[in-house]
Amino acid sequence: MPLQTQYDAVIVGGGHNGLVAAAYLARAGQSVLLLERSEELGGATSSQRVFPGMDALLSRYSYLVSLFPRRIIEELGLPFETRRRAIASCTPYSAAGTPDALVLSNVDPERSRRSFLACAGEEDWSGFQHLRELEAAFAAAVWPSLLEPLRSRSDWEHAMRSPLEREAWDAFVDRPLGDALERLIRNDVVRGLIFTDAKVGILTHPHDESLLQNRCFIVHVIGNGTGEWRVPVGGMRALVNALADSARAGGAELMTHSPALRIHTGSPRHTVVFESDGRQQEVAATRVLVNAGPQVFDHLLGRPYVSSAADEGSVCKVNMLLRRLPRLKAGVDPRDAFAGTFHVDESYSQMQESYRQAVSGSIPRTVPGEVYCHSLTDDSIIGPDLRRQGYQTLTLFGLDAPYHLFKSDNESAKEIYLRRYLEGLNRVLAEPIEDCLAKDERGEPCIEIKSPPDLERELALNCGNIFHGELSWFYAESPEEVGRWGVETEYDRIYRAGSSAIRGGAVSGIPGRNAAQAIFEEVGMLSGARPA
Repeated sequence: MPLQTQYDAVIVGGGHNGLVAAAYLARAGQSVLLLERSEELGGATSSQRVFPGMDALLSRYSYLVSLFPRRIIEELGLPFETRRRAIASCTPYSAAGTPDALVLSNVDPERSRRSFLACAGEEDWSGFQHLRELEAAFAAAVWPSLLEPLRSRSDWEHAMRSPLEREAWDAFVDRPLGDALERLIRNDVVRGLIFTDAKVGILTHPHDESLLQNRCFIVHVIGNGTGEWRVPVGGMRALVNALADSARAGGAELMTHSPALRIHTGSPRHTVVFESDGRQQEVAATRVLVNAGPQVFDHLLGRPYVSSAADEGSVCKVNMLLRRLPRLKAGVDPRDAFAGTFHVDESYSQMQESYRQAVSGSIPRTVPGEVYCHSLTDDSIIGPDLRRQGYQTLTLFGLDAPYHLFKSDNESAKEIYLRRYLEGLNRVLAEPIEDCLAKDERGEPCIEIKSPPDLERELALNCGNIFHGELSWFYAESPEEVGRWGVETEYDRIYRAGSSAIRGGAVSGIPGRNAAQAIFEEVGMLSGARPA
């Protein structure tokens, strides 16, 4: 039961963005009520014990933290840290029929160079290094702006002055990403390794004229100015708990199992209707922040929701718990191979073919996917007993799995996709992945798959889109948006505080902070966070 009948701010949705907003607002002296429909906070970022009787925490829906800004951690004084992965990526391939793997290290540049030259040669190594220079120049310019008011496209074009910045703008903003990729890189494996960052979660191809692939690529390569994906120590639950503690320390009320039902607009306050303890209740709110997708946003405001083709999600998440890591045909130490991003069937040509099959209405015969073993970098997510026995978590993000292929028969489609993802893994392993799976207390293999319809049903992500809808650019796309925070809506004092905001998407916390900053600007506050 809330202690008040009215609040300065009511936040709908207790995912990480909602918690970020709650922490900033509460610590600035605002009265805050946060409503979360589930029994736990965290939304898509929550860590759970997925398999019965197994003491291992997996982030059931989310992936690694790259876009969560250090600035938010420092401003809120969060006791949260991420840890570097020693290996950036491992990509198995075959050279003249002999299994091998391209291994890129985060700590040993010479190892990366040797492995790369064995796979692709000197010319592609130079092209790869130049592409990384373009990404670095672009990230250095764009990343800090995500926590600032929006600028126009023309302002950005004029600001990109150095030769590297201008080339990066042409490659990542003006032209389809495939143009630059094919100009700089010839090797099919390396092209695919790079292009995966443009496909995670969405159905697209290198020369997509909508440039959806470019927007997705930008999201994945600019995080904290480096694009390096890091492992949250203690799992995603550590981030959720740190944010919740920060919000509560400021006086915010966080209510779980309390779904919002309707927002009635009004002046000077809105009314938020929600359910708690089996009863319908309502509170008045000067401002309402919605940390949910556009489908939920429209429902709360009593208007119809109409999705577009670009809103369709295209990803499967496979969660596994292993008794041990499998051996590879390429002979790479499994602790190296799976410590970073392990790429399966993700060559450039393979992904283009799987895309063609998916858009034609068929489940691809070979489906690309990438695998992470978070517990190799942070074993605290596994209980002591399982840790001593060598258990490891494994998660797979499967690409080219569009919502429409699951719509008529979700369970059958999931079975086919899971089988094909595992077949892809087994083609590069020296032993079947099935032999390495742990078994839960019921004797069942510790493996599950989540499809786009599952994400829609369980997380209210319309069309199963992990970004809540079509990804936006980092700049204002209309004159009206210039100077705003990308969270404002057509309703006065109602904000999008989640991934559907401009510059939303990924585990960033950016829309939550930007919603708070928009409010501080409106009420004339200079700072949103008090010292920790």
